[in-house]
Amino acid sequence: MDIESRLRSLGYSISVAYSGKTAVKKAEEIMPDLILMDIMLNDEIDGIQAAEQINNCFDVPIVYLTAYSDPNTLQRAKITQPFGYIIKPFSERELHIAIEIAVYKHGMEKRLKESERWLSATLRSIGDAVIATDGRGIIKFINPFAEALTGWKQEEAAGVPLDSVFNIINGETRERVENPITKVAREGLFFGLADHNVLVSRAGNEIPVEIIGTPILDDKNKMVGTVLVFYDIIARKRMESLIFNKLASGEQKAVKN
Repeated sequence: MDIESRLRSLGYSISVAYSGKTAVKKAEEIMPDLILMDIMLNDEIDGIQAAEQINNCFDVPIVYLTAYSDPNTLQRAKITQPFGYIIKPFSERELHIAIEIAVYKHGMEKRLKESERWLSATLRSIGDAVIATDGRGIIKFINPFAEALTGWKQEEAAGVPLDSVFNIINGETRERVENPITKVAREGLFFGLADHNVLVSRAGNEIPVEIIGTPILDDKNKMVGTVLVFYDIIARKRMESLIFNKLASGEQKAVKN
């Protein structure tokens, strides 16, 4: 009652649950902006178990408000990824700050997740093949067009070094070309790794490709990853060959005349 009174005096609208099961049910009914969760409850499930159930179903930040801080309880609580952990007794100011920070942090994380979903949807629908890696060259993302060209699925490629999936050789010398991560680190944005780039797929098929590489930079301008965009140029190669043959044929006729 004291906590409820303090929160109301701070301007918050409050709904109280007296058990873990009720907390889960109320979270579904009213979708609160934040849940203050005690850990030791007179119920079949404790606060941590209730938090687990809420996290599995709803996107609501949880702050634990408890007198327990033993290692075992803390370890169990950490698994539920709380937005705060307040030890009783506490001051009103301490509670107010913890709530405001948790709500703000949750809002920022929600916007970040939405941004990531938009970016993922864009990369998946873009008409070129895209592979993204971390700073060590480990694949983090591969879109459907890249899956089709390389023969690797996202679930197979994620966590694999780039050079195991993105096998590029020089179509004339048959030598493997420079690692794109190395070139991005040295030059930044680049167009093409070498002349006559050929992608060797997982099945051994050889596909002439054009490649664009760009670094992913953090706010301190440090490279934390790489994005590679590449596309099949078989049709262009055929057109170039057709034009070359026509020109060669025209030169022969001119010589005969």
